[in-house]
Amino acid sequence: MSKYTLDKKLSIVQGFNCDTISQKEYAKEVGVTRAQFQYWLKLYELHGEEGFRNPYTNYPASFKLDVLNYMVHSGASLMDTAALFKISSYTMVYDWQKKLEISGVEALEPRYKGRPYMKEKSNKQPKTAPARGSVEALEARIQQLEMENEYLKKLNALVQNKEKSPNKTKRK
Repeated sequence: MSKYTLDKKLSIVQGFNCDTISQKEYAKEVGVTRAQFQYWLKLYELHGEEGFRNPYTNYPASFKLDVLNYMVHSGASLMDTAALFKISSYTMVYDWQKKLEISGVEALEPRYKGRPYMKEKSNKQPKTAPARGSVEALEARIQQLEMENEYLKKLNALVQNKEKSPNKTKRK
């Protein structure tokens, strides 16, 4: 579906005369869907030219809940509700309704779209190695040697188990 400018929408809506042509025929004549034309007509009836200006399209969860509650309590259609609250598309209200039914209120929270932010470079000093001969350096060396010793013991045990196992494969 192509995007229409404010002026184009206004000229389409203002050019409609319900006495001479039906909404369906007029929509087909101007090249838009009947539902889209009806939505534009409803927006124009409720808000005038201002209805076509949608500067804000990222709605908070509280607003979405208010819209859905209004729709449920008043029994209004998706199109009427969207036009009343000046939402850019009535299908957006339908999406909110489905998300609420399937995943609950958390699904209505706005999500960041796009590439994630770069991590800020930390101002922390890089971890420096302790001075040679200090207590910390000696403790680190002892720990390293203990790990090497444990590794070698496990390796030796694995080799001995492999030699004892009857399933040896002989090489040619």
